[in-house]
Amino acid sequence: MDIRSLGSDELDALLALYEHLHPDDQPLPARAQVEAVWHSILASPAQHCFGLYDDAQLRASCSISLTANLTRGCRPFAVIENVVTHADYRGRGYGHMLLSHALAFAWEQGCYKVMLMTSSRDPATLRFYVSAGFDPHDKQAFIAKAPCN
Repeated sequence: MDIRSLGSDELDALLALYEHLHPDDQPLPARAQVEAVWHSILASPAQHCFGLYDDAQLRASCSISLTANLTRGCRPFAVIENVVTHADYRGRGYGHMLLSHALAFAWEQGCYKVMLMTSSRDPATLRFYVSAGFDPHDKQAFIAKAPCN
């Protein structure tokens, strides 16, 4: 098992894994735009995309974004998004290992908190996040979405 930051040549593996996150997601834009976004993510010191590898295959991934902050002693906070494990490999602890890695990274960066949101209402998914160390009662999340075009 290996958990590490993804590299520029791993975009296709990540996109294939994301099919297990949002099977009915919007189609991607032109490849050039997708690659530009990917390279922007990789170039940002505030954004990281971690992957868990088993048998040299990407099995799980999550993204973490660090945000500079002028409160809490100027300590940053982090947001974890796009947590996904390949459907054939769920229930093996990969998600826990990956989130443990992401949390350890955030604490090493001096973050005072890490937030994670899910749209899932599946009790098993919610229990998974609680068991990974996230408190569903600490804060209330509010979401605003862009109006449909």
